[in-house]
Amino acid sequence: MNETLIYLDNNATTAVAPECTAAMTECLQRHYGNPSSKHKAGEAAKEQTLKGRAQVAALLGASPAEIVFTSGGTESIHQAILGALALSPGKRRIVTSLVEHPATLMVLDHLETQGVEIVRLGVDASGQLDLAELDAALTPETALLTLMWANNETGVLFPIEQAAVLTAAKGILFHCDAVQAVGKLPIDLKQIPLDFLSLSGHKLHGPKGIGALFVRKGRKLPPLLFGHQERGRRGSTENVPAIAGLGVAAELAAAQLAADGPRIAALRERLEQGLLGALPEASITGVEAPRVSGTTSLNLGGLEAEIVLDKLDRAGICASAGAACSATGTEPSHVLIAMGLSPEAALSTIRFSLSRYTTQAEIDRVLELLPALVRSALAEAA
Repeated sequence: MNETLIYLDNNATTAVAPECTAAMTECLQRHYGNPSSKHKAGEAAKEQTLKGRAQVAALLGASPAEIVFTSGGTESIHQAILGALALSPGKRRIVTSLVEHPATLMVLDHLETQGVEIVRLGVDASGQLDLAELDAALTPETALLTLMWANNETGVLFPIEQAAVLTAAKGILFHCDAVQAVGKLPIDLKQIPLDFLSLSGHKLHGPKGIGALFVRKGRKLPPLLFGHQERGRRGSTENVPAIAGLGVAAELAAAQLAADGPRIAALRERLEQGLLGALPEASITGVEAPRVSGTTSLNLGGLEAEIVLDKLDRAGICASAGAACSATGTEPSHVLIAMGLSPEAALSTIRFSLSRYTTQAEIDRVLELLPALVRSALAEAA
């Protein structure tokens, strides 16, 4: 990869931390045994899984026994949703929001074809939920509430702690997609009565292909993959190198959270204020709401985002659009549409997402280049 590349698409994936790479390499070279084997090589591999489990649990304020390793966020989300239905016989109703990640929305769409009632709550123009509407939706027939913590497109935070109080009071299971929140927000599951929480390694500087599902003690969640591993909750030989990498990523996030959050938030503020000052037609989507520190959703006032993104890419800057690519072309983001943006405005939105490795010099380079690229695109479109 070009050493001068400026990578501002960290909500899509993050660079693997060097410390994680080192831990994974050690496992590949030295701890290559099967953790289920009873000989020394197997026991050494098992120690790595135990260490990784403890590191992830510490980041979440959970116990190691409450952590189930999976292949990533999607698998964790699916196991929580499908498992919650199995744990709630007679209840065929799930409450969610219109702005969830496709990993949630698509499995819910499937369940709807199987006769499960799916209640999709809307959001306001800033991307926030109405807690009174949420409370009213949590009826006795509800098996599960499933909500994301931080939106992957706008960074807007949902009131997960308040929602957890509502579900706990009504005896309804609650799953949180925390893929974009873990490592960015302080999370203490000893204090927040969630039943299930999903996370993904590659969103917090760990490797791809590894994730975790928090399952609160006492919840006998059935597996998607049958086998004796993970206490019978997820079959398949453990991916020991990836578990080690995720564990180190969790430990790094816990150690650096207090410093990373304010620094990244300051860089985002510098980016947003600079862009708004240079581009009078631009606006920030979700700016009125609480947001996770590193996400900016920039609306270009009608200019097609893909044109600007192509120019950014040619200049060595990686960002993404507030839209989804499909076989039929580019479709407006369901998140932005739910927030009241027109299809044209949704297709005019760029997402910048920062990480602990983002520097002020990189932000200043974007501020130097982007206004000129926008003016160039406007001139070409005229």
